[in-house]
Amino acid sequence: MAKKRYDYKLPDHDVEYGVELAVNSLKIDVEAQRTLNKRRAEAIAKGLVKEAMGAIVVSRRPNGDTYIVDGMHRHYACQFLGIEKIMAEVHHGLSQQEEAILFLIKNRESSKPSALDEFKVGLTAGVPLFVDTYAVLQQHNLELGASSTNSIGAVSGVLRITQEHGQVTLDRTLTVVEKAWGRDRSTWDGVLLSGVSEFLGRHGDVVDDDALLAEKIAKAGHAAGWIGTVHAQASGGGMHNSGTGSRISTCYRLVVDAWNKGRRKGSRIELR
Repeated sequence: MAKKRYDYKLPDHDVEYGVELAVNSLKIDVEAQRTLNKRRAEAIAKGLVKEAMGAIVVSRRPNGDTYIVDGMHRHYACQFLGIEKIMAEVHHGLSQQEEAILFLIKNRESSKPSALDEFKVGLTAGVPLFVDTYAVLQQHNLELGASSTNSIGAVSGVLRITQEHGQVTLDRTLTVVEKAWGRDRSTWDGVLLSGVSEFLGRHGDVVDDDALLAEKIAKAGHAAGWIGTVHAQASGGGMHNSGTGSRISTCYRLVVDAWNKGRRKGSRIELR
């Protein structure tokens, strides 16, 4: 599934180009930045050609402090090598939220941040997709990151649910899977969440009994069993049918089958 692009916008503001700054004078706002990868920064340092390093992007705040927006790894490489000066593109008059948006704009095409970094910075930027998703996750005492009992690893998958089906469907999806399988890392599998959300997104107006849906899903097997069945059936048609989209479609079909089991013909849901 192709990921839709978000519109990131900034107000008109002053920008200075080709400004030389002291490396040790620059600050980093972790809420408006990706996570520093020291190994990557040290690798940059080993092959660094100072004259070809280009300019980093910084924001000069009203109190005079200067924060790195884009170029954190090059900045760290300079510190690692003892380089004292660095060229910069200096933006003036931006709020912390706007700095985060500038980061997302600068990294849209190159040096793309991870889905988790984009989510974290997007929260600071106040991007509705990320804010809405975070609000639902908080209601369920969940985080995005590594897969665990209380954390969902499929960051892009969760964001896609909010983007395509909305907050309500994400909330219902998390409620249904937890009622069906309890709080377990397998419960929060990205394909399972996407499959259930597809079902609710397409048929949620007809299927308004989430407790019954959870019961039927649970009767069809535990979460780990569902994952195995989805992968087996999705790859049954060959390697070209084993991608994420195929697995989500397979899971959606299995949810439809679980809901329809034991129901009369007139009350059964048809695949869409």
